[in-house]
Amino acid sequence: MNTRVLVLNQDYSPLMVCSVERAFVMVFMNKSELVRTANGHRLHTINRSFPMPSVIRLNRYVNAPYKGVNLTRQNVFKRDNYECQYCGTRRELTLDHVVPSSRGGAHTWTNLVTACKRCNARKGDYTPEEAGMNLHRKPFKPSYSLFLRDNSGLSTNDWDEFLA
Repeated sequence: MNTRVLVLNQDYSPLMVCSVERAFVMVFMNKSELVRTANGHRLHTINRSFPMPSVIRLNRYVNAPYKGVNLTRQNVFKRDNYECQYCGTRRELTLDHVVPSSRGGAHTWTNLVTACKRCNARKGDYTPEEAGMNLHRKPFKPSYSLFLRDNSGLSTNDWDEFLA
């Protein structure tokens, strides 16, 4: 069972994503309530059947002060959909500084993109404009809710109203 469940804080703000098993235990132990089921899917025991959760809400508020996405190599790859931002390939990926670090480019969300080794070497110590290469998508800092939705592994719109 690889289905993921959106966990909302008591005030309905998105908190995290967890497995169906963990979400079911939290509902069963009365630590959370079922907000939305997974389109008629059910969990079965020997003699009972329960609705499969898609969205749950915690019964107690959890203070989560930092609601951002950490800047890591894997998170940049996820943001860029594991594609080179210059040629679109999915092979031999690495990170590229849009403005090279040797020229003062920072290690930030808006200056890092996913690039294949070939494009990264071709670009070299230049900006994309100087190298005559176009970015498919301008780099941006993803929001926490956008990152939860895009990287949950689900192709459903069950969560959209909670992540808006």
